[in-house]
Amino acid sequence: MSRSTIERRIAQGTGDEPADLVLKGGTVFDLVTGEHLTGDVAICGDTIVGTCDTYDGKETLDVSGLTLVPGFIDTHLHIESSLVTPFEFDRCVAPRGITTAICDPHEITNVIGLPGLTYFQEASEHTVMDIFVQLSSCVPSTSMETAGATVDAADLAALDAHPSNIGLAEMMNYPGVIHRDPGVMDKLALFEGGHIDGHCPMLSGRGLNGYIAAGVRTEHEATTAAEALEKLRKGMRVLIREGSVSKDLDALGEILNERTAPYLCLCTDDRNPLDISEHGHLDYIIRTLIARGASPLAAYRAASLSAAEAFGLKDRGLIAPGKRADIVALGSLEACDARMVLAGGTVVGDIAFAARQTLTAPGRHSARAPKVDATSFRAGGNREETPVIGIIPGKIITEHLTETIPIRSGDKKPDTARDLVRIAVVERHGINGNIASGFVKGFGLKRGAIASTVCHDHHNVAVVGVSDDDMALAVNRLGEIEGGFVVAEGGKVLAELALPVAGLMSLLSFEEVTAELIALRKAALSLGVTLEEPFLQLAFLALPVIPHLKITDRGLVDVDRFEIISAAG
Repeated sequence: MSRSTIERRIAQGTGDEPADLVLKGGTVFDLVTGEHLTGDVAICGDTIVGTCDTYDGKETLDVSGLTLVPGFIDTHLHIESSLVTPFEFDRCVAPRGITTAICDPHEITNVIGLPGLTYFQEASEHTVMDIFVQLSSCVPSTSMETAGATVDAADLAALDAHPSNIGLAEMMNYPGVIHRDPGVMDKLALFEGGHIDGHCPMLSGRGLNGYIAAGVRTEHEATTAAEALEKLRKGMRVLIREGSVSKDLDALGEILNERTAPYLCLCTDDRNPLDISEHGHLDYIIRTLIARGASPLAAYRAASLSAAEAFGLKDRGLIAPGKRADIVALGSLEACDARMVLAGGTVVGDIAFAARQTLTAPGRHSARAPKVDATSFRAGGNREETPVIGIIPGKIITEHLTETIPIRSGDKKPDTARDLVRIAVVERHGINGNIASGFVKGFGLKRGAIASTVCHDHHNVAVVGVSDDDMALAVNRLGEIEGGFVVAEGGKVLAELALPVAGLMSLLSFEEVTAELIALRKAALSLGVTLEEPFLQLAFLALPVIPHLKITDRGLVDVDRFEIISAAG
């Protein structure tokens, strides 16, 4: 910051010069004292320079009757999981008051490597909201899957200087931390003293102690109050997550109060435009917390001030002199209904979005799975006792079930009467053509098939179905549309959404993607699916760092033992 900029801020803060922008008539909700403060808010450029007083401004905005709160900070998300580009994500959520997003682009990086990560870094230079890009720590997440790329500590070091960098992204390979894997140790050493984001579901006791001792500061995988409290007691900042599949608000909301709020933050992790349209983003979490008994002070602290402090963002989190002018004008604290949003002193809206420079998205033509047919998914073996992935609605944790499935003509068949359907993962990066099959319980599927190239974190093709022919149709169709989602039945494609950017993101507007998702959901429901969000639920069944049983292209994975228990055929 130049001397002249400092002098301008001082002059406008003292009233010696008119402020660039003044908000008049609103009430500031102070997140330090809990008071409602009267007076103008003066802004110089992108910075607040005055509060609790009267100011003249070159431009004024009337916010009479509105309550002003600091902009909201999503402390952990993968923008790719919104199924749109960073620019459409910006347009989708910034008007709801989200002015800062801390993202980990490990989805696209697992598909195309460092060009995916640098795309997000470059995009962050042009969005209206402020996007921080953590450097992806686990590409691939484990050795039990085939990803499209590998990123090591030296690769990360080369990107460390970008201004969007805010540290090492979620260290999902917690067994690698505890057992001191050399590659993991190199990455932790590179970020020693900086911010290291955590991911350690159900880890406790001495194992958790060792994981935290490695320098990990934050954690978003707590799914029970007891788990979250242990992590808080051991000094971690816990992020309360409410995504499209991972819904932890019910379990963790009870621990949020004015005592714990400084150490709790909010995040979405993975939330698609349909859920955002129907329910909201961080604004939904805030109003739900308040409706369930949390004090507004605790909820808004977690959404902004606590988040800023957890990630070392000293320039935001309060409406106070010297802080970034990220401001949300609300009709009421309880409704969390943004009437006006400023991001860095810029009014969020069509004019600001139209002024952005956009980038050409990378990762086209990345869906290179082999052609498959109905025989590709046979589940052989000589034991009828079969491990089955058990879905827990609202969770990405799964059960490790055992079911007896008869072997007929060398194959095990789906049994819809018991809600047992086939699941398969097909390697789609053009590396080895692996295909692994198994069984899953919890979809409610009665007919047809659903397939997706959104398949955490390796993003191979995941397909679930009753009909092997429909499974093959859906998988092959994904190759034709450059990846995405497909619902098929009776030899026909019922609905699809093309995601040509690395098989993860659409080139359409978020409104168009929302409409496509509505059609996909309707098609899935017509097949008997009972899950609210079947597509992302399917994606998480392939993530081998979330207990208890998962599947990758290399086979079924017992996550508790961290080993493949049924190899790909």
